[in-house]
Amino acid sequence: MRRRVVITGVGVIAPGGIGAKSFLELLSSGVTATRRISFFDPGAYRSQVAAECDFDPVAQGLTPQQIRRMDRAAQFALVSAREAWQDSGLEADDIAPEDLGVSLGSAVGCTMSLEREYAVVSDGGAHWLVNQGYAVPHLFDYLVPSSMAIEVARDLGAEGPVALISTGCTSGLDSIKHARDLIMEGSAEVVLAGGADAPISPITVACFDSLRATTPSNDDPEHASRPFDRRRNGFVLGEGAAFLVLEEWHRARARGAHIYAEIVGAASRSNAFHMTGLRPDGREMAAAITSALDEARLDPTAVDYINAHGSGTKQNDHHETSAFKASLGSHAYRTPVSSIKSMIGHSLGAIGSIEMAACALAIEHSVVPPTANLLEPSPECDLDYVPLQARAQQLNTILSVGSGFGGFQSAIVLVAPDRAAA
Repeated sequence: MRRRVVITGVGVIAPGGIGAKSFLELLSSGVTATRRISFFDPGAYRSQVAAECDFDPVAQGLTPQQIRRMDRAAQFALVSAREAWQDSGLEADDIAPEDLGVSLGSAVGCTMSLEREYAVVSDGGAHWLVNQGYAVPHLFDYLVPSSMAIEVARDLGAEGPVALISTGCTSGLDSIKHARDLIMEGSAEVVLAGGADAPISPITVACFDSLRATTPSNDDPEHASRPFDRRRNGFVLGEGAAFLVLEEWHRARARGAHIYAEIVGAASRSNAFHMTGLRPDGREMAAAITSALDEARLDPTAVDYINAHGSGTKQNDHHETSAFKASLGSHAYRTPVSSIKSMIGHSLGAIGSIEMAACALAIEHSVVPPTANLLEPSPECDLDYVPLQARAQQLNTILSVGSGFGGFQSAIVLVAPDRAAA
């Protein structure tokens, strides 16, 4: 019999909202959390804005040893995983360690610590042959991003499958898909699944500057992220993390767990086209959406809301608008679509998991998050993008999609608990 997978816990670290409750308040208000970069002087860069998290590791319960050892992204992962675990109501004695797994998505790993430590050992880049005597003991952990997943597993006592998924900007979605597959195949009963990235550093900003992918709208940071708007000119870099507790359905029901939603379909495709470019017809994303709906045994007309990738680049917004039309047909014009990146920026490998947390909370609270800053819809983006204000609406089926450099296209379908039980 096919094993079913449900979400029983949610934890979030996001710009403008530490914790799932604060995150939901931000989404419901439509307030943006984008601002001028404060981590370093961004004056020399083309794009000088970002969505930063007001994160205090001490206030979030991390020890001095953990703070010294762990990169900012790993700290995000650990804190959001702890919140999700607590939210699930699970206790250590409820599950055998070998039945508990971790699946973490990250695009750039421990970037901030790796860049900082390289600057130290190379004397600010002055020396090609670096002096390893100045290296911190944990430098290897910064180089190997799987260390982040290990930190979460160690903290929660998970001795089942532990994996780091790195597929660019779809990492957060793909880590959840991987976790679901582990439960469906019987390799685990419960998996902590999510994504974490803290990429707001000079090297990351410089990389996206060279691609001209990030916005140069530095004079108005609060309105710089404008998905689907005619004036959009690039995405706003962000940071954060989110974890979900995924659990086998019968097990969750037997212990009386609160169920946010069931994951009923998931699929990924690659465009094999260009490292950063997208075909305007959205064919590969459409194929992923269709495959996910087919697995869920749902007609496209069942979709009540689409959580879009919505990065705010002209290429992406046009691409996925075409994909929605190709996969949902005329129903695409009747389906609310929005991008929460308009409020919290694009946190690379973390954003897919943060968006999945948003979808679970949207089902729970019957609310469609808005697309902030959408004042002048682009002519080629002609769907219902829920501009400016959240919309109260009962949601039974949500489609969440992601698009990543390298040609990655992913889609996940969630249904409400009542529909799952039926």
